[in-house]
Amino acid sequence: QVQLVESGGGLVQPGGSLRLSCAASGYTFSVYHMEWYRQAPGKERELVATITSGGYSTYYADSVKGRFTISRDNAEKMGYLQMNSLKPEDTAVYYCSVYWRVERYWGQGTQVTVSS
Repeated sequence: QVQLVESGGGLVQPGGSLRLSCAASGYTFSVYHMEWYRQAPGKERELVATITSGGYSTYYADSVKGRFTISRDNAEKMGYLQMNSLKPEDTAVYYCSVYWRVERYWGQGTQVTVSS
């Protein structure tokens, strides 16, 4: 059974940094592409960043480009989202997701709040 568990969220001041982690279990993590999404109150869930299964290609939403970095460690079955220069508009629940062909799995989410 596929399981994804996010951690690393919290309260941070504007301009600060957080590193989110996504721990995977129950399947061959390395075959799945990985994504981070976020959902702010009253808004739709949006794609933040994507990394391919081998980690060779990445994609970032324009709103986070240059500030966030997605990465993964297939040997450890871990995914990461390094978030720097955080802004109040980055406040949201962040979700880790993996997909391959028609399969997609989600974590439970971790809250990130950027406020002074």
